[in-house]
Amino acid sequence: MVKTLIPEVVVARLPVYIQRLNQLMREGRESVSSQEMAEYLDVTSAQIRKDLSFFGGFGKQGMGYNVINLLESLRSILNLDRVWEVVLVGVGHLGQALLSYQGFSHKGFEIVMAFDNDPAIIGQTFAGIQVTDVSEMQNHICPRGIPIAILTVPAANAQEMADQLIRCGVKAILNYTPVTLKVPEGVRLANIDPVLSLQTFTFYL
Repeated sequence: MVKTLIPEVVVARLPVYIQRLNQLMREGRESVSSQEMAEYLDVTSAQIRKDLSFFGGFGKQGMGYNVINLLESLRSILNLDRVWEVVLVGVGHLGQALLSYQGFSHKGFEIVMAFDNDPAIIGQTFAGIQVTDVSEMQNHICPRGIPIAILTVPAANAQEMADQLIRCGVKAILNYTPVTLKVPEGVRLANIDPVLSLQTFTFYL
């Protein structure tokens, strides 16, 4: 499987399929058809079959998909069959909330380090993670090779912090700052700005 040939929109739908399969497993379901999945997820059954075809054959015609087998296969495709270490930069109100959020660890992501530049926060412990000064960031991250970072710093510091993370080998950044970051080719970037979403909502209200 050549990952660069898989459309990003297909990869983006796989976690949604996993979420639904997890729910079906909790309900005790052993199998599910593409039509059932489609009705719940508001896509077509043909789209689901096409998405899955990028990764090989799943299920049998007329029998649907085995829920557990498909779930395990999709988790393996997304490399979710391991624990991913994550670093958090910016431990203000949002950063503290993310440190306390149990959903990361339940889904295979563990925040192992946290950094800030506020003397009042440095040295404090949140959810078992002691906050370290950002000036020490490279000394801690580079040797450990942490691949993922969450950025929740003020806008003025966002690009500088992103640059430092990339120099340390970080390959994916979840950006909560209201800044369009510039990252080199090969570094994945996802922007999360609730205000932008709200501003989209208001067009329809």
